[in-house]
Amino acid sequence: MPVFKVAHKVESKRIYEGDIVNFRVDTVRHENGQETTRELVEHNGGVVIACQPTEGEVVLIRQYRYSVDEDLLELPAGRVEIGEQPLHAAQRELTEETGYQAKNWRELSRMYTAPGFCNEILYMFHASNVELGGKDLDYDEETEVIVLKLEDAWQLVLDGKVCDAKTVAGVGMLLAEHHKRAQLDN
Repeated sequence: MPVFKVAHKVESKRIYEGDIVNFRVDTVRHENGQETTRELVEHNGGVVIACQPTEGEVVLIRQYRYSVDEDLLELPAGRVEIGEQPLHAAQRELTEETGYQAKNWRELSRMYTAPGFCNEILYMFHASNVELGGKDLDYDEETEVIVLKLEDAWQLVLDGKVCDAKTVAGVGMLLAEHHKRAQLDN
């Protein structure tokens, strides 16, 4: 596999600082001396939670997403606050958005959301052995909690009713693990 050389940053200008993202424009010089511009979105990172009340189920939420002007079906998720550990953020977000609290946690995956222009990384956690308490939504959130069988959630992906990439990945991973366990049991 070829190794590509890293461009060296010549100049960096932050053009916007927000509560969720920052925008930066960098001038970079390649090994051949050519300079180009890179536009970047800086994000502190996020978490996504594949919560399973039972082995064959998954918790999804329906919520309105302003950026696409649609209600989406998603795994619970949220951002990691500055200085916060991803696991703590996952535990907080699961309770805030669903009311569930989990006793068992494990990291499933880490993934970049859009590495062509953004440095956001998502930490995906599996949550099990759960109890239902009460939601603690942020002031600008409203969610409907939906518990589905894994196969039904995957069918929603196949039918195009789940379009959120982190949810497609998470449900797919859970279903693959579920099938693997079933094969080992036989």
